[in-house]
Amino acid sequence: MRRFTLSTLRDFGMGRSTIEDRIIDEAQQTLDVFAQYKGRPFNPTIHINSAVSNIICVLVFGQRFQYDDPHFLRLQRLVSENIRLAVSPMTQLYDAFPIPIFLMGDIQRVRTNRDEANSYFRKVYQQHKAEHDRNDVRSFIDCFIVRQNEEHNNPNTYFDEENMERCVSNLFAAGTETTSTTLRWGLLFMMKYPHIQEKVQAEIENVVGRERPPRADDRKRMPYTDAVVHEIQRFGDIVPNNLLHETKVDTTFRGYHIPKGTRVIPLLSSVLYDKTQWQTPHKFNPEHFLDAEGRFVKRDAFMPFSAGQRICVGETLAKMELFLFFTSFLQRFTFQPPPGVRPQDLDISQSPGITYAPIPYELCAISH
Repeated sequence: MRRFTLSTLRDFGMGRSTIEDRIIDEAQQTLDVFAQYKGRPFNPTIHINSAVSNIICVLVFGQRFQYDDPHFLRLQRLVSENIRLAVSPMTQLYDAFPIPIFLMGDIQRVRTNRDEANSYFRKVYQQHKAEHDRNDVRSFIDCFIVRQNEEHNNPNTYFDEENMERCVSNLFAAGTETTSTTLRWGLLFMMKYPHIQEKVQAEIENVVGRERPPRADDRKRMPYTDAVVHEIQRFGDIVPNNLLHETKVDTTFRGYHIPKGTRVIPLLSSVLYDKTQWQTPHKFNPEHFLDAEGRFVKRDAFMPFSAGQRICVGETLAKMELFLFFTSFLQRFTFQPPPGVRPQDLDISQSPGITYAPIPYELCAISH
């Protein structure tokens, strides 16, 4: 399923100029929404979520949604709530002890949310299946149906409706939450550290200007902005516990024997905040990714997307989204705290969940 997903997403432009144009268009629409507030304070969460989510929706469903579409907003709420509930005290208690599930309200809520989202994905799948034209394949779901038809006589096929639901659910959730959360951290850090925001904007002005939107190729001529985006990912520590993995063979690690088939949780925080790898691990410092001459430097300890064969499927898409959305935002606006709030007083503590998100905040988007 991973190989099929990767090849299908690449076929529809993941990491290529076709999806780059989609991201640029979506960023411009988001900027227009920001502009409607005319410098007044607002919470950017739902707007950023919708913009990022629309990119994965184009790949998976073959269409984008309007930001006020009730089904679209509902799906986002279901994902956000489950990410929060997944680490609630009641859920952790359920994970540790065999407590009857009917006593666990949070677990029941997670299952209800999951079933509601899957029901929607199933309806979309059935609609695509009813309208299916092998010569007009426009999305991940369409490709799944093609493969499903090819393997309909295979009793061991993975291309069944249940796997379709799980794949689409994973892609929608992962393709929305992590990137949008990273961008929200980015805007919060720019308000917290206005001198860094000014340096990013100066580089955007020098390399891109104001007459055209930023492009992915601009990154190699923007080492400071590239360093800031990387530091947002490192310091934001979006997925601190990674996700469950499993040993494929018997393994010895630091003197401990780990049998084949053991569930393993790789703690990404342990490298992203490793004091032997970073000069100031607990401070937001873009210099971590720059050499003495100001050139961008790759770091082995930078692994927010995990590592190895199970590295994040959407890494190339996420990198492109982060750079294009972030630079587009700062090209057009300067982000400031609401009136009466000093940058140094902004709270950058983390809100618990499967992903670490910033505590909800408001900002003012001031046009240049």
